[in-house]
Amino acid sequence: MSKLLVTGGAGFIGSNFIHYWLKNHPKDKIVNLDKLTYAGNLENLEATKKNPKYQFVLADICDSKIVSDLVKDCDLIVHFAAESHVDRSIINAGEFVKTNVLGTQILLQAAKDYNKRFHHISTDEVFGTLNLGSKEKFNENTPYDPHSPYSASKAASDHLVRAYFHTHNLAVTISNCSNNFGPYQFPEKFLPLAITNLLEGKKVPVYGDGLYVRDWLYVQDHCRAIDLILEKGKIGETYCIGGIIDDVSNLDIIRRILNILGKDESMIEYVKDRPGHDRRYAVDWSKANQEIGFTPEHDFDAYLKETIDWYSKNAKWWQKIKSGEYRNYYERQYRP
Repeated sequence: MSKLLVTGGAGFIGSNFIHYWLKNHPKDKIVNLDKLTYAGNLENLEATKKNPKYQFVLADICDSKIVSDLVKDCDLIVHFAAESHVDRSIINAGEFVKTNVLGTQILLQAAKDYNKRFHHISTDEVFGTLNLGSKEKFNENTPYDPHSPYSASKAASDHLVRAYFHTHNLAVTISNCSNNFGPYQFPEKFLPLAITNLLEGKKVPVYGDGLYVRDWLYVQDHCRAIDLILEKGKIGETYCIGGIIDDVSNLDIIRRILNILGKDESMIEYVKDRPGHDRRYAVDWSKANQEIGFTPEHDFDAYLKETIDWYSKNAKWWQKIKSGEYRNYYERQYRP
C-alpha cells in the first residue's frame, strides 16, 4: 500500500488521475492538495469524497510549511498543479511563474528533505513549435524553445526537477504530454469550449486561419502512462506522451465535431489570433512505448465521440462552470 500526494487534483487531469488511481489501486491512499483556483472544481471529485482512501487539503503549493508536512507523510508525489492556460499567461505571467516555478521548487525541496519519489507532469509546449508539413516530432532530446509565458514557466519547472536529480540524487521522473482532452476539462479550453458552445447553439471561436496542428492525448491514456512511469520508468528520465493522430488542424477537428453533432460550418467564427501562437505540435512517444509499454488504447476519432457524449450527458456540470455557479460549491464547503 502506498500513499500518494497529488497536487492540483481538483483540476482536469488531476481529478481524472485520482479517479483512475482509486479504481486501479484500491489499497492506496491519496491526499489531494489543491488551492482551488478558477480551474479547480471539487465537483470533479464528487464520487470520491466519501472514499476513506481519499483526503482533500485546501492549500497552496507555495505554502512551504503545509507542503513539508504533507510530503513527510506520503510515499510519492505526483505533481499536476499548474497554471496552464496560455491566454491567461499572456495577460498575467506573474501567477504562472509563482505557481509553476516557485511552487515546483517548494515541492522538490520537501521531496529532497524527506527522500520521496517525485513525478512531474509537464507539456510538449516547452519544445516550442514545429513547421507545418514537416515530418518532425518532439522527443525527449528536442531542445527547449518555449514561446509563451506559460510554456516558459513549465520549462523552468522541468529544469528544476532535473537539477534536483543531478544535484541531490532525488528520485524524479518527468512526462511531457501533448494536449489532453476528455471528461472534466474546464470549458475555456479548445475542445470543451467547442463542444459546449455547439450544445448551447452558440458559434465556435477559431483562432486565425484555424490551421494550427496539435497532438491530442485522451486523458485516461495519460493517466495510464503516468501509472506505467511510476511502475517501470527509469529514475531521472523524461517520457514524451502523446496520442494517435497525425497532423489534423484545429479547423478540421471543429468540422469533425460539427459532423458528429449534425451542425454546419456556419457555426464557425474566426477570431483574432493570439500572440506567439505555435503552429504545430507532434509527439514521438516511441520511448514510452519501448521502455514502459505505453500505447494509446484508441485513436482520436473514437475518443472524440466519447468526449462529446460525456459533455452531452453532463450538461449540468459544465453549465455551472460557464455560469460561475460551480464556485458556490467551494464557498459552501470551505468558507465560514
